[in-house]
Amino acid sequence: IVVAGGVGCIEPRKPPIENIEKYEDHGVDYFVKDPDHYAGKDLVIAGGGDSALDWTIYLAEKAKSLSMIHRRTEFRGALDSVEKVQELAKAGKINLITESQVIGLKGDQKLESVIVKHDKKGELQIDTDYFIPLFGLTPKLGPIADWGLNIENQAIAVNTLDYSTSVPGIYAIGDINTYPGKLKLILCGFHEATLMCQSAFKYIYPDKKLSYNYMETN
Repeated sequence: IVVAGGVGCIEPRKPPIENIEKYEDHGVDYFVKDPDHYAGKDLVIAGGGDSALDWTIYLAEKAKSLSMIHRRTEFRGALDSVEKVQELAKAGKINLITESQVIGLKGDQKLESVIVKHDKKGELQIDTDYFIPLFGLTPKLGPIADWGLNIENQAIAVNTLDYSTSVPGIYAIGDINTYPGKLKLILCGFHEATLMCQSAFKYIYPDKKLSYNYMETN
């Protein structure tokens, strides 16, 4: 078995808000799948990177109202996007609230409002139909973490002799493995795959001799 799973399963970074799972698919969205779905709705977007900035700019024209929450006054996104968001705020098309973060969610069957804590002004409540936290993505091993392999820093530890794992017959190559001096490069992945194949052949056919064949091209 060869595990070549990249960095693993990509999941959204969720804000540490109590009971946020209750509102997932009921007002809390981590991705914008269909922008038209938010047309005429009250929105709250949280984040300070390119995704939060870009979707704020795009959805400002579609939403009934849009509030953007960011915990700092500086943004991590492109300068052009930052300037566009600030222009939208000055024009009154969005409500830009910096030095703040969403700390609570309210609603019975679906999301009805968010609680925002401002560093200087205290707490305020914003009525909304949707809360879209855009804090980037994080890799997770998913079910692979339960295979009984030696895991270090969300990656599979391997022997650099042949990129075998702690379980005989299972190898790991590419970004999903880890070892001292690991470089996450495509070139390194090819190198790991080559050594792994030799070891796997010997594991499957211990009595056979591995011979190399070369192709000539004109």
